[in-house]
Amino acid sequence: MKIKNVELAKTSFICKEIINDRLPKIVFIGRSNVGKSSLINKLLNRKKLARISSKPGKTVSINYYLINEEFYFIDLPGYGFAKISKKERERVKALVADFFEKTENIKLIVILIDSRRGFMNPDLEILLKIVEKNFKVLTTLTKCDKVTYSFLENQTKNLQERFDLNVIPFSIKSNVGKEKLIKHINKALKE
Repeated sequence: MKIKNVELAKTSFICKEIINDRLPKIVFIGRSNVGKSSLINKLLNRKKLARISSKPGKTVSINYYLINEEFYFIDLPGYGFAKISKKERERVKALVADFFEKTENIKLIVILIDSRRGFMNPDLEILLKIVEKNFKVLTTLTKCDKVTYSFLENQTKNLQERFDLNVIPFSIKSNVGKEKLIKHINKALKE
């Protein structure tokens, strides 16, 4: 994946702002504070394209990053713990549901899981919804530099065997998994 140019093409806060064109889309989803923005920045070799916050739930919109004017990386709002009002939480939930109903040409959904915690109930709920719609899924274990190698191996094996998932450990600090993830994205874009 050679990156010539990247731009934040759109930020959607409401359903009618959802982009519905035919360009291929790679979607990133995960719990609040799992590291979606950091991972997107790392993959795109940008430091501050996707905004990073230490406070969970800061992304309350759908952010579309147009790459080489050929495809999108899409950063969906995090689910789970977030310090936002109930009304705002319901708005975000409806926005994400509409996104999956209206968006065409989703090539891959990258579900990010904190390697320290593994799958939690909200992750399983999202995974079931994604699998129901027959989207291609890739699981990425983030923050793998914060656990021991043996713990990470067990976590990876457990997810692969228990849920029959393709799993890639990923670290922002050491670049572990970056090339593997890029290969999967390139393959999905060509299908």
